[in-house]
Amino acid sequence: MVVTQENVAVNGSRKLTPQDIADTLRDRIRSGDLKPGDRLPTQAVLAEEFGVERGTVRQALRTLQDDGLLANVSKGSPPRIAAEAPGATSAGVEPQASMVGLAPRLAAAFSEPQVRIDVVSYTAETLMIALGEPVRLVHEGRIRPDSINVRILLPSSDITLAFPRPTEGQDDEGRVHQRWLAQRNAQGQVLRHNLRALRVSHGIDVDVSFRALPFTPPVKLYLLNQREALLAYYTVERSTLDFGSAEMEAYDVSGLKSPLFSFEKSAAPRDAAFVEESQKWFDALWATIATELTLS
Repeated sequence: MVVTQENVAVNGSRKLTPQDIADTLRDRIRSGDLKPGDRLPTQAVLAEEFGVERGTVRQALRTLQDDGLLANVSKGSPPRIAAEAPGATSAGVEPQASMVGLAPRLAAAFSEPQVRIDVVSYTAETLMIALGEPVRLVHEGRIRPDSINVRILLPSSDITLAFPRPTEGQDDEGRVHQRWLAQRNAQGQVLRHNLRALRVSHGIDVDVSFRALPFTPPVKLYLLNQREALLAYYTVERSTLDFGSAEMEAYDVSGLKSPLFSFEKSAAPRDAAFVEESQKWFDALWATIATELTLS
């Protein structure tokens, strides 16, 4: 959810009270600007928007919590709008496209002192782009984790990928594979560089590791601080791959628009079990059949 700047003070430049902020956020919930399941921005972002101290924002959030409008309230990350929020326009939580839904969740994860992000993916494109939001917030001084540990599982360059592949015949010259490999490596290198730069600029302990899988993942999975799992399915479609001087019809996927489903450990028991089992699955892959991956 992107919060737009607006003049919420109704009497000139008077200082907003916690009740003023609570009423504004309540109106956003009732109008549908904030939907059930949406995560609120961080307290720092809200404080800047409304021009108040964080303590004022905290009081406003407590008011909304007492009214049953917020769920999953904890010190670690911003709360979500309750699934059954009174006056909300929708009773369910709608998944968002990966490119839209991942960035704010990463920003929330980076607001904690120790950040741990585990990822299974086909390439690092969505993650690379979405990490721009928390990295920006760190550079602006809005959030400042003590450590960042990122582990990423990507397909090995030594396997025959399930996708992309030509719709007809074989990729005899290896152009499709080399195109994917160049994208995988370039995206991973940019991601690693941007995170490691925080070590130099802000003294944050940063560790970014890659390992290779012996198969093509049919889904992408993001595990945030061992408390939230975000899952999206890769849907194979017929695509036209551009090689500059030529084009090729191929079966390929695009993960940017894939709907991202969220499961939180603090939510229902089924969600908690999904997060725990997903973390076990990732840890098992990392420790057993995954191999060292060099981005070159």
